Amino acid sequence: MLSTCDLCDAHKGDASGAFRVLPPGFKSYGARPAFCGLVVTVQCFEDNTQVKAAVDAPGQGRVLVVDAAAGIQRAVLGGNLGAAAARNGWAGVVVNGCVRDVAELRVCEVGIYALGHMPLPTIKRDQGLRDVAVQIQGVWVRPGDWLAADEDGIVVAEQALI
Repeated sequence: MLSTCDLCDAHKGDASGAFRVLPPGFKSYGARPAFCGLVVTVQCFEDNTQVKAAVDAPGQGRVLVVDAAAGIQRAVLGGNLGAAAARNGWAGVVVNGCVRDVAELRVCEVGIYALGHMPLPTIKRDQGLRDVAVQIQGVWVRPGDWLAADEDGIVVAEQALI
């Protein structure tokens, strides 16, 4: 995988919107700080029912992007779901919100980026949407996009980044 810096250099003249960069502020929580793959999305707020359903399914090297509306009151991914993502072959999970069980996530063999951590779990209401376009802090991310993440940042593109 090329670094996100190299990808930004290669696409710096792209004004079409096909190549996008997520704002700074995401922190690495998983054992793999660099990953890339095809995007699957979940949109939820303080309810991780759809996140669990996603990571319990075969990941096939894809990246789950969770739009939790930048919520900081409850974590939508913790140690159990991080372990499920690793076990089921997800390349990574990007959470526009919080995670929990930081020590457990650190040893999960999957990439995990989130805005922060919060020990309070979600409330299960069986709500949320899958495979919809989401806006992460002003940047559109759609199912079928490609995402690459490393310690320098997170980029999204309409075409494969590998």
